[in-house]
Amino acid sequence: MNKKNLTYKGFQGLINIVRKLRSKNGCPWDKKQTEDTLKPYVIEEAYEVLEAIDSKNTSEISEELGDLLLQVVFLSQIFEEKGLFNIGDVIEKINKKLLRRHPHVFDADFSLTKGQSLEEVILKNWEKIKKQEKKEKQGKNIKGGNISAKARIITDITDE
Repeated sequence: MNKKNLTYKGFQGLINIVRKLRSKNGCPWDKKQTEDTLKPYVIEEAYEVLEAIDSKNTSEISEELGDLLLQVVFLSQIFEEKGLFNIGDVIEKINKKLLRRHPHVFDADFSLTKGQSLEEVILKNWEKIKKQEKKEKQGKNIKGGNISAKARIITDITDE
């Protein structure tokens, strides 16, 4: 197999393809996309994933998940070009979130007290962790003057 084929294989290959599409000699359509122009595609691809899951067609599910993953990589590339973050940062954040939200799996010191069920503890911890994350986010959003993406989408829909 030649080096060119290896460059475009696997997850890193997808990143390389998107970078190439957005490069000086890339695709004109891809180069002009922004986070705003891609918003409808993210929603469309998410709905297509749901439809594929409903169809129970695993080949279709796999393809649609790839299309949704493309949107994540594409948006990450746009933000990387702006010097804000990259796909590695996105992955690191979700890794930390999953570790934080699953102490019953990843925390060596986790234990149940007598009379507690694992499901009960998981639910309580999940709610506590989500509340803490929301509180931390609200503090950042108030300081930065940001509103959530959900609020923006609702605002966009109601303004139409």
